[in-house]
Parts: sequence; C-alpha cells; structure tokens
Amino acid sequence: MSEPFVKLTTYFGERDRVERRLLADELLDIYAERRVRASILLRATEGFGRLHHLHTDRLLSLSEDLPVVSIALQRHTEFEALLQRVLAVKRRGLITLERVRVLSSDDDVEPPEHGREEAQKLTLLVGRRERVGDQPAFVAVCDVLHRLGLDGASVLLGVDGLRGGQRMRARFFSRNADVPLMIECVGANERISTALAELRRMLRDPVILRERALVCKRDGRLLARPPALADDERRAGLSQKLTVYSSHDARRSGGPLHLEIVRRLRASDAAGVTSLTGVWGFHGARPPHGDRVFQVHRHVPVATVTIDSPERIARSFQIIDELTDQHGLVTSEIVPAMRALDGAESSDVLRLDERADA
Repeated sequence: MSEPFVKLTTYFGERDRVERRLLADELLDIYAERRVRASILLRATEGFGRLHHLHTDRLLSLSEDLPVVSIALQRHTEFEALLQRVLAVKRRGLITLERVRVLSSDDDVEPPEHGREEAQKLTLLVGRRERVGDQPAFVAVCDVLHRLGLDGASVLLGVDGLRGGQRMRARFFSRNADVPLMIECVGANERISTALAELRRMLRDPVILRERALVCKRDGRLLARPPALADDERRAGLSQKLTVYSSHDARRSGGPLHLEIVRRLRASDAAGVTSLTGVWGFHGARPPHGDRVFQVHRHVPVATVTIDSPERIARSFQIIDELTDQHGLVTSEIVPAMRALDGAESSDVLRLDERADA
C-alpha cells in the first residue's frame, strides 16, 4: 500500500550561504541527518521572488545567482523534526509543504471524485544514467506515458540529491550515473493506473509519488479554472500553485512562451515565479522530444511555477490563460502550507491543513 509522506520544497538562490558554506549543502546535510526518503536539487533558468529581482541564465550579469529548488520527502510521522531543523537555518526564500503518497503497490490510484476534473500527477525519481534496454530510462518512461495518452511529462535534471541515504552530486569529470533526475507527468486517473503497472515492471527501484492536480488548460483549450477556496480554507492560509508545462520553442510576442509568462507575471503583483528547463518530455499529441544537434530553437520542455494566495493566483491565471491560447499544459494544485522567509531565525512549525490531503 502507499505511504503518506510530506514533500518539503524550498526555493532560494544557488549562491545563498549559511556562514561559510552554501545553503544547498547545509540543507542536504540536514536531509541526510534526518534520513529523508529521497531529495533532489534542481537548478532553474529563470525566476524572481518577492522583491521582483530577475535572475536568468540569458544574461551574464543576472546569471550569477540563479534560482534553485530543493525537494525532500519525509514520512508524515517524522516531518516536523525535519521542518524545525530547516526553519532554524537563517535564510531567505520560500518554503512549502505538500502531502504526497509514495506508491508501493498496483492499487494505489483511487478513482476520481464524481463531477471533478481532477487528474493525477506522478513524480518519479530515477538515476540519471539508468537504462531500460538500450534506452535511457527517462526516454523509455516518456515513450510509455505518451503511448498511453497522458497529458504531458517533463524530465528535469537534478544537480544534487539523496537516494537510499547516499549523497549524489553531479561533478564535471564524472559519469554522474546515480545523480537523480525527476520526471513529472499529469494524466487521467485510469491512464495513470495503467502506466504505473508498466513503469513498475521496467524501472529499478524508482521513487514514485502521487499527488492531486487539476488540469486547467491543454493545448489552448480551457478545461477548468483554479478552484475558489472556501472561507475556512482561506482563513487556514491555504495557498495555490499554478504550473505551466510548455516547450522552449513555443513562441509568444516574438520569444519563448515561458519567458513571456515570467515577464508578464513580474510586471503584475505575483509573489514569484520559477522556470525549470528540462531535457526531455512531451505535452499533448506531440511525440517526446529534447534538444537535437543543429537546431535553431531549443526543443526541450519547460515547467514554469508560481505559488501564491488564492486572490493573486486568480489574477495570475488570467495572464496565463491569455498567453496559453495555443500551447501548453496548465495545472492547479492546493498548497497546504507556505512561508516566505526573510533571513531571520524561526523555529515555528508550519501547519499542514488536513483539508489538503493527497
């Protein structure tokens, strides 16, 4: 059976430091100390936070402190001790908590609730150089997901992380075979269930997470809007997350779609946006793809994430809805707990609201 876990996600700058060491190293040591199930560190290519300072890999002067995203998985019964250690670190950025289930059997996917467009989001953590036959594992996984008709999948390359209690950091002169990568996919419940059975047979000891997600748009078609939260949910401080899965070669206003989304949301009152460029994936009917030699435009997936209050998410969705009139997969998720950090020490434990169960 599946086991309840908490996904702890932190957003910060890659050059952020704690005393004389990088914040990323401090967090990875905490994760190892608390024996988390798995973790991964992702390096973003574009983003801004509460102060709206843009960080991008497109300009040398703005690429010295790119956003990074650290994700750690801890059992529900043990996450409070982990969270206290993380909050005690003096740092700036954003931290969120989300309920997930780590899958361990073929009957983990529940039927959808009647009358809801809710889908499932699966996240798989596998080794960077893991193979299935003569293919990289991430290519084989995307082929299965595309064949079974899932809405989309994005492969995001980790630069550091933990798996099985072992630190796995990417190094320049190394095969980096065990450095984790993350595959995010979204699809209807029954198709996810079929995919799970096949993926378990083909992968070697993967970490597979299940989360709820609402598919708002697919290939320009509006399916649903981010749900309005009830008054008690607003008082409880629940936040919402919008993710736009697109391709680097999807264009808008003469440039990549994801850059226009970042530009427009930065010009609004959005609290922050992070864009993560993948190495392989697909969205909609297009076959799985990645970068090829001698391309004019990059042909890789991009996941653009914004997390905010329900009121601001509603305004951000208006912008995203306009910009994704032709391309992209847009999902909405409830975030049970979120806190923007200002660098002061804090030992308060964020509260996970029970109404946002996975």
